[in-house]
Amino acid sequence: MTHPTTTTAPPAEQGANLHWQRNLAVCMFGSFTTIIAMTLLLPFLPLYVEQLGVKDHAAIVQWSGAAYGATFLSAALVAPLWGRLADRYGRKPMLIRASLGMAVAMALIGLAANVWQLVGLRLLAGLLGGYASGSMVLVATQTPKDRTGWALGTMSSAIMAGNLVGPLIGGALPPLVGIRNTFFAAGAIIFVAFLATAFLIREERKAPSARKQQGDAPEQTGWAAVPDKRPLLAMLFTGMLLMLANMSIEPIITVYVATLLEDPNRVTMMAGLVMSAAALGSILSASRLGRLADRVGHWNVIVGCLAVSALLLVPQAFVTSGWQLVVLRFLMGLSLGGLLPCIASVIRHNVPERVAGNMLGYSTSAQYAGQVAGPLLGGFVGGHVGMRAVFLGTSVLMAAGAAWNWLAKRR
Repeated sequence: MTHPTTTTAPPAEQGANLHWQRNLAVCMFGSFTTIIAMTLLLPFLPLYVEQLGVKDHAAIVQWSGAAYGATFLSAALVAPLWGRLADRYGRKPMLIRASLGMAVAMALIGLAANVWQLVGLRLLAGLLGGYASGSMVLVATQTPKDRTGWALGTMSSAIMAGNLVGPLIGGALPPLVGIRNTFFAAGAIIFVAFLATAFLIREERKAPSARKQQGDAPEQTGWAAVPDKRPLLAMLFTGMLLMLANMSIEPIITVYVATLLEDPNRVTMMAGLVMSAAALGSILSASRLGRLADRVGHWNVIVGCLAVSALLLVPQAFVTSGWQLVVLRFLMGLSLGGLLPCIASVIRHNVPERVAGNMLGYSTSAQYAGQVAGPLLGGFVGGHVGMRAVFLGTSVLMAAGAAWNWLAKRR
């Protein structure tokens, strides 16, 4: 699959990790494949749950939701822990652990005998995984600081491409090879990522004496090591807000599209286009906005992206046709694409390197929290207040986020 990550990289500054571009390429491949593995079961998950012995329709829906959310729940809980261990023992060992763990977990999911085992193994996949977030940490700390935005932008493109391609593969592969073989194939691809990670990534770590010469107090770890916590807190909030905004319309999108179309047979296709449009926009813009942020400042891009997204949400509440919604979601995806790399860059520039992994782990947890809260809030507001209120309420939140980041930047 071709996406904007093929943009020629800026030259590395002298004294930087000479292997940073190769590290970036391997991390992109590993993140792309692991995200595909986490999301490919979306189209056939209810069928697999039914295959494992659940027959009642309501129970199938509930078990499917539990199995899908389990991975993200456990991943959110352990992200700061893996980040702290990465700071202590190196980022490459954490990527090796995550890729091997995910490969094994995927194969075991294909061997599940009942629905309890499926949920348990999805929890295990979240606990053992974290390759994409670990890759962001490695790329953020091994890339020259003035290239961080571009590098993290290309990483974000690979992650979002995985989110886009995963369900497509999940819809096409099971009819050809079967559901269980689909999981085995996913495990095999992640095992290739494990081999690439183990043999191709080169991590350069500073010796303890070098860290002491820079004045870092070794006894300070975690939050205590961050001198000014305001930029970090602003980024945690922004990451949660980004995912909340992305996910808030997920529960209502099919119903909302149905109100815009006369032909009920076109509803699911149009809803799929609406969902994919934002992801495609983000894939196309992430590396470009990251490069822009390297030039004009990451805070400025964050404030601009949030403000533009807030403006684009307002007309989405008043569209009269499906194609209008597709275009507006695509434009919103373009504006949101720069947020994740900029968030990681601001954190990297405002925390000591020895706790960068730990703090980026907290950022990942905050984003997962938004991923969980978004659909819950969107479904509640859409059901009790109205579907337009979901877009308008999210717009207000994004505008508030832009204002808060602007104030935090000035301080």
